[in-house]
Amino acid sequence: MKVLLLRPVAGNERFGLGPFFRIEPLGMEYIASALEARGHRVVLTDLRFGRPVESEMRSLRPDLVGIAAMHALETDDVLALAARVRAEAPLVPVIIGGHTAAAYPDPFLSADVTAVVLDDGELALPRICQALERGEPLADVPGVAFVDRHGQVVRSEGDTGSFVLDTVPQPARHHVDRWRRHYACLAHRPTWLVETARGCPFRCSFCSIWQLHARVVRERSIEPVCQDMASVGADVFVADDLFWHHPSRSLELAHELLRRGVRKRWILVQSRVDLVARHAGLLEAWRPLADSFDIFFGLEAATDAALAGLTKDATVHQTAQGIDVARRLGYGVTGNFVIDPAWTERDFENIWAFVDRHQLFQAGFTILTPLPGTAYYDQMRPILRARHWADFDMHHLLWEPALGAERFFELYCETWRRSVLNLKGRKRLSQWLREVDVRNLPFLLRALRRTQRMMDPSHYLHEYSLAPAADMLLAYNRRAG
Repeated sequence: MKVLLLRPVAGNERFGLGPFFRIEPLGMEYIASALEARGHRVVLTDLRFGRPVESEMRSLRPDLVGIAAMHALETDDVLALAARVRAEAPLVPVIIGGHTAAAYPDPFLSADVTAVVLDDGELALPRICQALERGEPLADVPGVAFVDRHGQVVRSEGDTGSFVLDTVPQPARHHVDRWRRHYACLAHRPTWLVETARGCPFRCSFCSIWQLHARVVRERSIEPVCQDMASVGADVFVADDLFWHHPSRSLELAHELLRRGVRKRWILVQSRVDLVARHAGLLEAWRPLADSFDIFFGLEAATDAALAGLTKDATVHQTAQGIDVARRLGYGVTGNFVIDPAWTERDFENIWAFVDRHQLFQAGFTILTPLPGTAYYDQMRPILRARHWADFDMHHLLWEPALGAERFFELYCETWRRSVLNLKGRKRLSQWLREVDVRNLPFLLRALRRTQRMMDPSHYLHEYSLAPAADMLLAYNRRAG
């Protein structure tokens, strides 16, 4: 079959650290590899930088179109893209996959969508292609959801969490080589995305990852990871939901990469402070693998009570320990805190003091958001007042805050002003420019210019509304009961 895979354009990446992240569609590269191994012809198009979808459709005349839906804020963009595909080729099956689609498929079960993938895409999409080739019903394909001819939603039982990652040893990166210069992370460009493991065993209330993967962590074998790391460029963002989760395996991987002489200019990984605090020796083994090595921590809160409320299963003492271990071994520390709409002024003062005490100026601050696919979303659904799915970007208020919107955003913006992104305060533009390759200056300047709005409450208040929820969300809520 001729398969067209599409990475859509997200209409809302304006707030937070979004302007700094333009990452390659690694999941679709693995799917492309799985399909090509079965003899299918694949074209993967990143619509953020490529031709319009209509041009791709007319050029390939695909037998199937797959669209990635990775984040809740992209939902409306994905549906609009599916409608464009359907208008161009009414009889071509349109399959939606990706994290947010698998975690919460309901919004994607529209007239323009043939099916939604609930399993790992590398497993499900080849199965869908096989069923279509043989004329078999989609109901016989494990791990999909669709609306049948009677208007009923059908969900077939799948194998979520059981797919062996080594089944697809290497991603088909050649599909995105033409856009490589566009892929960036923070001030690093081009950046390569690498996955060594998938899933997380922890149970943070605001996160849909552990619920989607049933708290299972699956790992790629040492050999394919080493091959992939050796094949990519100098700046690497590791996509693992929880790096260093399995200490003995992580230590073995570090030793093997060092033995092979695989060394990078910059590496960014995502981990937990309590894990790092317990395994200083593991971090010591990994540090020689890159000139610069940064860790992104989900710091989340400044008090034990707030951490417990988020089911973080960590303490502020462990936060301090983890930060100390990382810095002592020469790692850069980046993190994110969650800002609760229920906060009082005292809560904001607590986080400012915590940031100052631990010098966590290179941090982000996101508004507590009930993401679809979480129990928290089900709990908060009756009071959600979002106008669009793009409001689920963790920078919009979805209900009235305790302080009122105007005062909340004043304090929220003051929190951002204490970060390194504030060019009028913590870190001047001249300091940023000294740290970046001259070739990346245009990208960095654009990103910094966009992030300055995070210090201005008017940008948030302009979009804030207490109008009734959109018909779209009401319809999904009624369907879900």
